[in-house]
Amino acid sequence: MPEQAADRRDRIEVRGGVGVVGDRYAGKGAHRDAQLTVLAAEAVEALAAELGTGPLDPLLARRTVVLRGAEVEALRGAEFSLDCGEGEVRLRGGRPANPCAWLDTALAPGAHRGMRGRAGIRCAALSDGALRLGPAVLRSAVPLDPRRAGIPRRPTRHP
Repeated sequence: MPEQAADRRDRIEVRGGVGVVGDRYAGKGAHRDAQLTVLAAEAVEALAAELGTGPLDPLLARRTVVLRGAEVEALRGAEFSLDCGEGEVRLRGGRPANPCAWLDTALAPGAHRGMRGRAGIRCAALSDGALRLGPAVLRSAVPLDPRRAGIPRRPTRHP
């Protein structure tokens, strides 16, 4: 497994319209709607069960935020906030954070294909604030079902 301890943070600063302070993509126009990525830990747990690998570390998926008990895929196109006790950080969910082939190395062979539709979402930062490791409150106008956390959401085909 690739070593990623240097990438892990206990706390990050977020700037509205910019992204994560210190991130190489912060403030870049091409990443305006993809300043943070959010993933449901249950997606990686379900993948591990499907592949029969034993436990996999959801942090190896290299998402900015990993939540437990949140139907992350339902937040596509929705505004929501996370509050880790230092005030709300407002975000707007955008397009899927599609998995890359690197996941086959970082997680397990078959992870790239297995994470399709549940690899999280890309988000725009709408406000300044801090996110830290530990409990958080997720607020959203979109009804969320924690039982659906990590369940793949496939694109809708239109006739």
